[in-house]
Amino acid sequence: MEEEKDQLSRRNFMAIATTAIGGLIGLVMAVPAVAYVIGPALQRRREENWVRLGPTSKVELGNPTLFKTSIESQTGWIMSEEELAVYVLTEDGRNFIALSNICTHLGCRVRWINEQGQYFCPCHNAAFDKTGQVASGPPPSPLDRYETKVEDDQLYILLGG
Repeated sequence: MEEEKDQLSRRNFMAIATTAIGGLIGLVMAVPAVAYVIGPALQRRREENWVRLGPTSKVELGNPTLFKTSIESQTGWIMSEEELAVYVLTEDGRNFIALSNICTHLGCRVRWINEQGQYFCPCHNAAFDKTGQVASGPPPSPLDRYETKVEDDQLYILLGG
């Protein structure tokens, strides 16, 4: 009688086997899922991301010049390409100011109006002076600036790392 209690019944064996197989399948699926979720957070970020705009000869002295370029960005596992537009100003041909063409009020695109000597945002009639400072309207801050560098007569801006 005691020997029969020590033996594993068919019902108990099937319950243990089913639980073990289910646990193994769950573990096999959980490991890649966890790696997928936390993998991007563990990747080392790039120190600097310099983007080439174009030749410095394209920039007119004293007149903001619009540069457009496409940049690829990765958010988690999703790759996307977006167009970046930047106004570049120089007064001496050596020192450059790069300004975003996105209004700091609601994110509308600004454009340079040469006759008025200002950037104009059509959304709420906002205006910015030549250096990107708020001249009129509701924007809470000046146009965003990018750090610039010149290498081999090519103009580069630094995007957030």
